[in-house]
Amino acid sequence: MDKALMDNYTEILRGELIPAMGCTEPIAIAFAAAAAGKLLGEEAEHMVISCSGNMIKNVKAVTVPNSGGQKGIPAAAILGLIGGDPDKKLEVITEVTEEARERTRRLAKEGFCEVKFAENVPNLYISAIVRGKEHSAEIRIENSHTNISLMERDGEVLFQEGEQPKDDTPIPIGDKSLMDLQGILEYADSVDLSEVRELLQRQIDMNYAISQEGLDNVWGACVGKTILEAFGHDVKSCACARAAAGSDARMSGCPLPVVINSGSGNQGITVSMPIVEYAKALEVSEQKRFRALIISNLVSIYIKHFIGALSAFCGAVSASCGAGAGITYLSGGDYPRISKTITNTLANVGGIVCDGAKPSCAAKVASSLHAAILAHHMSMNDKSFAAGEGIVEDDVEETIRNMGYIGKVGMRPTDREILNVMTDQVDVKSCL
Repeated sequence: MDKALMDNYTEILRGELIPAMGCTEPIAIAFAAAAAGKLLGEEAEHMVISCSGNMIKNVKAVTVPNSGGQKGIPAAAILGLIGGDPDKKLEVITEVTEEARERTRRLAKEGFCEVKFAENVPNLYISAIVRGKEHSAEIRIENSHTNISLMERDGEVLFQEGEQPKDDTPIPIGDKSLMDLQGILEYADSVDLSEVRELLQRQIDMNYAISQEGLDNVWGACVGKTILEAFGHDVKSCACARAAAGSDARMSGCPLPVVINSGSGNQGITVSMPIVEYAKALEVSEQKRFRALIISNLVSIYIKHFIGALSAFCGAVSASCGAGAGITYLSGGDYPRISKTITNTLANVGGIVCDGAKPSCAAKVASSLHAAILAHHMSMNDKSFAAGEGIVEDDVEETIRNMGYIGKVGMRPTDREILNVMTDQVDVKSCL
């Protein structure tokens, strides 16, 4: 592999594997509000947050971290505005005070923050408008969680990106169009680990810490703890439980940071914790573990980039494909077997829908990983679903693209109907 392509994969990892506190959607709203407040330069008297449907869907039921148990867009936005540090980006509300939390509760009840549904915008879209006595300011975020596309103060545009695509296309971090499975495996086998070791170790350390928190204490519905109690402590159960436990804690407001994948903490946990568990059980070298983690991360990023940042497709599936690929690599699997693992996973659980961020995401993580581990065992025995069975093609690259099309285009109407149900915009009984 030539150096330019090697560097491209490294840049993708560096751009994607960043720390975030809590669910990335409410944190992105907090970041937008904090940035708008800083741009305003005076105390705000009113705020308007306009969001895409997918943002609304992913903030509705999740607990805002460091908020003292508060949920929803107003809580995230107000806490970011009055107590956040926009320079910390996805860790914007790491250091908020109890005074800021109490003031957030009061201002939310008083209607300080108005929330609007923005239509005909990218799936990931936030506009934060704040008004004070003398000035007004707007920060707009599009396509990725910290991508500021517009800064405006008193009607004057201070910064504006070039024309943004009105679809789900993410802002490029490296050139993902150059990715393919063969290239991912070649990169993982040949990259000098000193270039990415710190990134990967940070992902292991942070994600393991929140996973352990989920196993040690009561968070959400305790999916991770339940798996261990019900199914024991073999490597498959530990891999599923550790990933689910991290999601248990994260979805329920645990303030510990997570190193994300494809803009998602749940996906970051899903691609990393099973690799840690299987590497330990298989007693592989640290180097082998890191290379498997590279595969897991990049396979997830590769599959997800066809779908877009937010959609009706559950990202735990693409992340589990990555984890399954990494587990197969740890077990001595080559390109054909890793291809079969991905194909088998997508053929099984490719239809899991995303109905927003919430505690039940932990169960979807566990179910997707269970499917990926089954897919791994099938592939190691040279078993795979055949071309022509559903979305499966002879070439794994085509199967991945088929899933991408379904997730990005085919599930678009489903996404809107999920939002309608979640926001009580449809009388379900009358439609049945």
